[in-house]
Amino acid sequence: MIKLGVIGYGYWGPNIVRNFLGHQDCKVVAVCDKNSVALARVLSRHPGVRVTTEVDDIVTSQEIDAVAIVTPVSYHYELAKKALENGKHVFVEKPFTATSAQAEELVELAERKNLQIMVDHTFLFTGAVRKIKQLVDDGTLGPLYYYDSTRVNLGLFQHDINVL
Repeated sequence: MIKLGVIGYGYWGPNIVRNFLGHQDCKVVAVCDKNSVALARVLSRHPGVRVTTEVDDIVTSQEIDAVAIVTPVSYHYELAKKALENGKHVFVEKPFTATSAQAEELVELAERKNLQIMVDHTFLFTGAVRKIKQLVDDGTLGPLYYYDSTRVNLGLFQHDINVL
């Protein structure tokens, strides 16, 4: 059983908490957010989950094995580094970091500490994407020269980062 702490319960945080709670091998121990309204939502939806406004309550807790970071990208590097330095596995919502140098540093730190670090990819595990991968991998479509798809819902527009 992996015991998780989640940092951030804004736009995407409720989805992450719900999905981890729905997995039989995961337990969400605590959620951190600076917004008291967000923490009240956690308590009303998930009464068994502790809430806090202090990041250190999550990253230094001996009860927590892994940290999910679901904040604006400007906080990802700092929070992921702090979690790794405290011996926690890390899941980071996309985009991973603001720069490739930050990403490389976090990956190297995780390797040195023998910890897992993962970035979320929204559609990686969806049925349509998995089916396309299967069709390509097993050669059903023959040699693939070009593939095009369109995402019709762009989600939350972020002012501090773009898709590149």
